[in-house]
Amino acid sequence: MSKVLLVEDDAALAESVMRALERENHMADSASSFGEALERLEAFSYDLLILDWELPGGSGIEILRRFRTKGGAAPVLMLTGRSSIDDKELGFDTGADDYMTKPFNARELASRVKALLRRPTTFSGNTIQVADLTMDILTRKVTRNTREIQLQPNEFTLLQFLMKHPDHVFSTEMLMRRCWASEAEVSLDAVYICVRRLRKKIQIDGEAVLLVTVHGAGYSLQSTAKKNGDLKDSNE
Repeated sequence: MSKVLLVEDDAALAESVMRALERENHMADSASSFGEALERLEAFSYDLLILDWELPGGSGIEILRRFRTKGGAAPVLMLTGRSSIDDKELGFDTGADDYMTKPFNARELASRVKALLRRPTTFSGNTIQVADLTMDILTRKVTRNTREIQLQPNEFTLLQFLMKHPDHVFSTEMLMRRCWASEAEVSLDAVYICVRRLRKKIQIDGEAVLLVTVHGAGYSLQSTAKKNGDLKDSNE
């Protein structure tokens, strides 16, 4: 049983989500304002946060920013009516683990919550770990098992972003906008090539595949690795 904090000012929607969480045997608390959410985070520890963006007294993004700044490591799902790519990128950049837009399907929400709660990802201080892949942000050292992996700067930036958001699928366009400088002249083909190089470097013969192609959708770093040969490389 997991403890979840829902921050949502729409009373009817909050009640609906709370019922959905309780049907999945989660313990759920709710907060309807910016201030109430901060008070609950100060008083209690949660396994998952579900945050609306626009709240009385402040924003869900600011709650997320403060939570991460104070070392909060629980997964965070943004559940909001804001659906633009810019908003989604801001959410992920601030520390969100997943992002759903309203209106939403209750079964999909339950599935997203389940996936976030079982994710074996840790992010503590300067170290990120996904499956058997570890990154030290300060020293820029990346290892898989005991093997150190040498990465170019753009490969490191790409991997760092993917490791902070495992199991989430990102299109080539979103990776280009998030992981390359806005003034950089980079093509979609360049992003694709970087993904291929990165996949080759982090792959170990005989070991499970971590960086996979989701055909027609983009790329994902898997916290539960796939077997070799399960997926083919693609330019989609």
